[in-house]
Amino acid sequence: MTDPDGMLEGLCGSEHEDIVVVRRAQSGLRAIVAIHSTLLGPSLGGARFYAYRDEALALRDVLRLSRAMTEKAALAGLAQGGGKAVIIGDPAVVKTPALLRDFAAAVDRQEGRYITAEDVGTTQADMDLIRGTTPFVAGTSPSLGGSGDPSPATAHGIVVAMEAAARRRWGSGLEGRSALVLGAGKVGGEVVRLLVERHVDVVASDADGERVRQAMRAGAVRSVDPAEAAGVPVDILCPCALGGLLTDELVPGLRVEIIVGAANNQLAHPGVADTLAAAGILYVPDFLANAGGIINIAEEARGYDPAAASKAVERIGETTANVLERADLRHITPLAAAEQLVTERLNGAREGLGLPGPGRATAAGAGAESLAPGGRTTRNGRTGAPGAVPGGAAASVPRAARLRS
Repeated sequence: MTDPDGMLEGLCGSEHEDIVVVRRAQSGLRAIVAIHSTLLGPSLGGARFYAYRDEALALRDVLRLSRAMTEKAALAGLAQGGGKAVIIGDPAVVKTPALLRDFAAAVDRQEGRYITAEDVGTTQADMDLIRGTTPFVAGTSPSLGGSGDPSPATAHGIVVAMEAAARRRWGSGLEGRSALVLGAGKVGGEVVRLLVERHVDVVASDADGERVRQAMRAGAVRSVDPAEAAGVPVDILCPCALGGLLTDELVPGLRVEIIVGAANNQLAHPGVADTLAAAGILYVPDFLANAGGIINIAEEARGYDPAAASKAVERIGETTANVLERADLRHITPLAAAEQLVTERLNGAREGLGLPGPGRATAAGAGAESLAPGGRTTRNGRTGAPGAVPGGAAASVPRAARLRS
């Protein structure tokens, strides 16, 4: 295939199992599905609908996001792999039922190796529509057997992680502290509400005026322009918009002690974790703090129960405490500590299956359940178990990354 946008360059060194480019002229669909790992179980990750400047940038984003989903699932102890999809375009302009059905058909062709869900630019209603074409979708309406909008669970996990970080830094909870929530959308807006409940002075920031007004009605004490947010003196910064906010250049101007947020890929590059540590800022890795959504959706495998899902999300607090303790004991950053725990779990499972090499992609531990379409489950990432995806699509040995269309 031709490569006008330099997409193939983005595959250099990729550890992904499969990358599928989808273009449908009639509906205008342009999408990329990236499957990072299925050895933990079927890959699970949302469909992001965003107006990327070109397909090369979209590819770069979907590769990073899908890898983070593998890390997120592994650190949370889930029997799910990591995947992600991006749909290129402004959803307010190009999203149509026909386009979503074409996307659903592309997901269906992965035969259960990728399960899609809601993300930036997509909604629960979109997932319900997609369900009409493929069973490989999660987070649909409860009436369709799904767990609904994952945003509240994501916000819940963020606040639980924030509480653990506060106890580590100050020896106490969040009451009386101040926090700036940057991005007051579905997740950020719920974070505002939960923090206000915990008697935190919340500063809200969003480019959308209506979202700011909603945050103020929820109890935020004031608002600031996003362009000025980085310099606001607060105890906690909570990035809940798109990633890449934290750069080496930005860190010296921050006037915060803790960073915990919902945005994916908050660090412009991994070295920013060292810059934050040198500045005395406690950073909770995004793939740890924002795992509430995938944890909530993964509960669909057991027959979704809101109380059980909430209890599972609460465990993010314990995991955060463990990561921060390891970081202190080993004199490393929380990012390095979290990555160590991910690697230890994945390599241990890989060794259990007798697979060679250290890689990140591996199989689920004994007795683990993975989400599969229609409420079915797979066990231990193996095919042939009760409820496994037909044809062995639930788990596979990683292949070299390839670009397909």
